[in-house]
Amino acid sequence: MQREPWAIFKSLIAVFLIVGCLWAAQWQYHRGVDRHARNSMIEAHIDLAPISLESAHTAPAKFEWQSVTTAGVFNPEHQILLRNRYSEGTYGFEVLTLFTSQQKQRFWVDRGWVQAGKTASTPPEISPVPTGIVEITGRLRLDSSLPQGAFFAIPARGDTLVRELNAQSRMQTENFYIDLLSGSDKSLTPSVTAQLPELSDGPHMAYALQWLFFTGLVVYGRILIRRAR
Repeated sequence: MQREPWAIFKSLIAVFLIVGCLWAAQWQYHRGVDRHARNSMIEAHIDLAPISLESAHTAPAKFEWQSVTTAGVFNPEHQILLRNRYSEGTYGFEVLTLFTSQQKQRFWVDRGWVQAGKTASTPPEISPVPTGIVEITGRLRLDSSLPQGAFFAIPARGDTLVRELNAQSRMQTENFYIDLLSGSDKSLTPSVTAQLPELSDGPHMAYALQWLFFTGLVVYGRILIRRAR
């Protein structure tokens, strides 16, 4: 009888561990399902024919990753560099330039990857954007996928140093941006376009099975402890 409280305590610990393992298994399973669904959506949308931005901008989440076309002008005085971008192992940036469509929508256009300058304070060599109205085609992206916080910004005039700027403040841009693929001017076609994400389902399903295995180990271990009494 003296061992009964200790046996109850061990059983409660086992129940707690089982519930935790089952919760972790379910969490990993749903992460795997969500990631598979997103990968399937990306694969389906990148194969669709381009549509006009005007027909997609009201619900950009529905058309994310699909190619869109629009016309407008670039604003070269507002350009930012996304840090920590690599191409074939070489460090560089992705260049985002502000764009105003003929419908007066302001959003960023990712003009692709460029190699970093010789020093940390030297801007990379960036091809100038054409003046006047141009047509562009690119993948529609939600701006929530842009990294938050400080970006590098290229000063429109003055010294050659790179200063920091929060690209999502004070600009009043739309809640989407475009990964540029091509344009009416040949110079707009990026040498290295923004990369697609890795379309892998990841290890989530394997982790879910692993947590179920741990659940079985806890049950089996509790049975062995009970038999050893």
